[in-house]
Amino acid sequence: MTIGELVTIIIIFLIAGIILLISILHFMEKGVLFNNAYIYASKQERQTMDKRPLYRQSAIIFCLLSIVFLIIGLSLALHNDSILFAEIPVIIGTIGYAIISSVHIN
Repeated sequence: MTIGELVTIIIIFLIAGIILLISILHFMEKGVLFNNAYIYASKQERQTMDKRPLYRQSAIIFCLLSIVFLIIGLSLALHNDSILFAEIPVIIGTIGYAIISSVHIN
């Protein structure tokens, strides 16, 4: 394993950790809300909207994205490209959940 590969693996796991931390904060309903419905809402709408479903939606999506980065990191660390096939259903599930939950919230 070269230094470049090791640095890449560390960066991928670091990204997974940061995304997981954001997910945990969103599950606790703390921190900046990274949700399009909240970001594009006017200042007045933000004060009156129920943020709980938006926090939950964002928390689940960030958790799933963290899993994607963990799979990528494991694939790189173990030099096993077949692990990446586990990434496909997680990505499809993340996209599906994002669409379905957005429709359900609205």
